[in-house]
Amino acid sequence: MEVRWSIFLIIFGSALVTFIPRVLPIAILSRVELPKWAMRWLSYVPIAVMAALVGQELLMPNGKLEPLQKNLELIAALPAFTIAIVTRSLLGTVVAGIISIMVLRFVF
Repeated sequence: MEVRWSIFLIIFGSALVTFIPRVLPIAILSRVELPKWAMRWLSYVPIAVMAALVGQELLMPNGKLEPLQKNLELIAALPAFTIAIVTRSLLGTVVAGIISIMVLRFVF
């Protein structure tokens, strides 16, 4: 089996470019004590990222805005959000969302 050095270098470079931005901040921040305001600010990052991902998928399911009648994902999200707020159960929220989208796709 012949090894092409150009392909090997591309794979190695891609791994390095992916590895450095992930490990470098962890290596630096593990040795530094962050102020309370920074820790509080960083605690909102996962919520903001998840909201951006879910919001985009709910409001623009096919990459464009659709009317509410055609947007089954947004309608199915309403019972899931209600279950999430009332029970605070991840399993209940996922089950409610799956059942909601199944029923809506079966009906419409």
